[in-house]
Amino acid sequence: SPVDGKPMLLTPEESIHIQNNIGADIIMALDDVVKTTITGPRIEEAMYRTLRWIDRCIAAHKKPDVQSLFGIVQGGLDPVLRDICLKGLVERNLPGYAIGGLAGGEDKDSFWRVVAQCTAGLPENKPRYVMGVGYPLDIVVCSALGADMYDCVYPTRTARFGTALVPEVCKKYTRAYLHCLVTKDAMGSQLLSYHNLSFMMRLSRDLHMSILEGRFPEFVRGFLRVQFPKGDVPQWVRNAMEVAGIDISECCASAKCLTPSVQEQPLPVPVNANGVVPN
Repeated sequence: SPVDGKPMLLTPEESIHIQNNIGADIIMALDDVVKTTITGPRIEEAMYRTLRWIDRCIAAHKKPDVQSLFGIVQGGLDPVLRDICLKGLVERNLPGYAIGGLAGGEDKDSFWRVVAQCTAGLPENKPRYVMGVGYPLDIVVCSALGADMYDCVYPTRTARFGTALVPEVCKKYTRAYLHCLVTKDAMGSQLLSYHNLSFMMRLSRDLHMSILEGRFPEFVRGFLRVQFPKGDVPQWVRNAMEVAGIDISECCASAKCLTPSVQEQPLPVPVNANGVVPN
């Protein structure tokens, strides 16, 4: 308990009861989440428990006509366990499906392969939601692999650390002033959060429109050219795009790419000669 520290039991029934009362359009089944970096029988135990709990969540759901209950695919990095879980969830014909248990420390090559496996096995006419993602690059790659929805604290958390992803929002403040605020005043983190949320919303909007207009491969190539102007596209991205059927050869230099463990850096905030962020 956050009040007195006493242990509390959260059951599938109680979880659904709480979410029914909240009234969200999409609610999530209670699952057993373990880190993808661990191995052994605990992964299998969590996957089968997640499947058992989905039936209890369905039975407890009192508002199926107005609230969509999503199941969550678990199974760690084991393709056999992932396959068992996603097939079990698909058999229950849920309104949507989430891919859980990722973005927890696994290498990027394992990450995209799990996403690709799950999106390939889930219904194309139902929403496919990758939980805990993420970085702009991850969102573009997962979208190419067939994912539809995401959630992550990244835009606001990175703002609290003083990182801006977009130069367009603050029209009256210099970068020096923002830096001063971030280091001395909470207002700086709020402004950078506004920046970063604007960036993610614009990215999502542009990505969505490129799909509707039939130019998603061009969008991906344009995004990668901006992210990696030297052509050093990570090998895991190259591999994922090959599986997705998107040719990004024009974005890749012939030199050796970065390894999957290299973390992509956010775009810098440009300023004009007067040190002012341009409109």
